[in-house]
Amino acid sequence: MTSEPTSRAATQLLAMLAQAMASGAVETVDLTHTLDPDFPVLVLPPEFGQCARFRIEQVSAYDERGPGWKWNNFSCSEHTGTHFDAPIHWISGRDLPQNSVDEIPVHNFVGPVCVIDCSAQAGRDEDFELTPDTILEWEAIHGRVPADSWVLMRTDWSKRTGAAYLNMREDGPHSPGPTAAAIRFLVDERDIRGFGTETVGTDAGQGSHYTPPYPAHYYLHGAGRYGLQCLNNLDRLPATGAILIAAPLKIRNGTGSPLRVLALAPRASDAGRA
Repeated sequence: MTSEPTSRAATQLLAMLAQAMASGAVETVDLTHTLDPDFPVLVLPPEFGQCARFRIEQVSAYDERGPGWKWNNFSCSEHTGTHFDAPIHWISGRDLPQNSVDEIPVHNFVGPVCVIDCSAQAGRDEDFELTPDTILEWEAIHGRVPADSWVLMRTDWSKRTGAAYLNMREDGPHSPGPTAAAIRFLVDERDIRGFGTETVGTDAGQGSHYTPPYPAHYYLHGAGRYGLQCLNNLDRLPATGAILIAAPLKIRNGTGSPLRVLALAPRASDAGRA
């Protein structure tokens, strides 16, 4: 049971947060792309099933179909747009406890976040790889990645649109992402909660050719960790010090979900950026 002094301290902290948000000292940053039918989705080899794009259909709009209201039906894959990957999404995590979006403890949806800025490297090399050395170089400046934190790979890929976002070639998509060694380092040595990217998946575009295929998915979800992809506005976050809010829809046995990803961050004028 929570002691009275602890409860009082927590109440004061929440009041301070509310005041900081009201004053603008802490800003709410939207890390989500708008869901619309044109937003690109992951394309797998043709022999596999494919991710469904977002579709929306008007039901009524203050007319004979419903004179006093407007609403729509929509459909999409669990992995369309800015979305969350649960451990059950991958074969390596299929037998873990609390592995679907409806069973994940809700406190895991809110937590600290580190942003590793790889935008310059990704600007020069569309197949840039995040490696353990990249992470160690970041830590030499910003400190050790704290346990149970989110790590986001900033590449500014979210600024691309249309065909340039998927960046398809004859051998498949080309986009930056982590190596298998980087993900294993973050999971095994830094005990992260999850990993996120601005690209269409947590893996590099050529991740199907890695060993194992799609190593970010394989190692993250096999360890019971989470993924975020198609993130936006990572250039508005500091390297450390922000809090991520990423709560998926509560879909029974859901493998993932589109979601609105938010970050609470010091106002840009009050903190350095990644």
